[in-house]
Amino acid sequence: MSKKVLVPIADGTEEIEAAGIIDTLRRANAEVTVASVGAKEITASRGVRWTADTTLAACAGATYDCIALPGGMPGAEHLRDSAELLALLKAQKAAGRIIAAICAAPAIVLHHHRLIDGVRATCYPSMQSLLDPACVSNDRVVVDGSFVTAQGPAVAIEFALKLVDVLYGPDKAREIGAAMLVPA
Repeated sequence: MSKKVLVPIADGTEEIEAAGIIDTLRRANAEVTVASVGAKEITASRGVRWTADTTLAACAGATYDCIALPGGMPGAEHLRDSAELLALLKAQKAAGRIIAAICAAPAIVLHHHRLIDGVRATCYPSMQSLLDPACVSNDRVVVDGSFVTAQGPAVAIEFALKLVDVLYGPDKAREIGAAMLVPA
């Protein structure tokens, strides 16, 4: 069964993280919707221009199995400031569905809105001081309940494969990882 995943992007989103999430989940046959803050066309953190499938405003009220936030600055700040995304994240948390974030997004978006209070999490190392010290992990990828967090660009594929594992199971994650030549 196909899972529905929302990947929000904004000007300043980290390209490697967004591409890693989108590509890997589509390889697993997830129905991935890329939605932008504001205009559909954005310029990512390293100057790559992206065109989203839709806008976050058009996603209002939709239900997703997973919402996966890429990091990057100031992309994470734009995600943090999106009322549409905040409403989706609050509904996602209330329903116990998966919320995932990498790099700056766990601290800048999830912690800022108190969505990960009491949740063991990681983020980009220089931003770990923004998280609750009692809950910070130095692991590359962390799963705590319905939350999946990761440190940054170097772990983008590992993070995305963990999302495949959480959504579809370890066999599917190993299958996709093997096809991508990711060491087991």
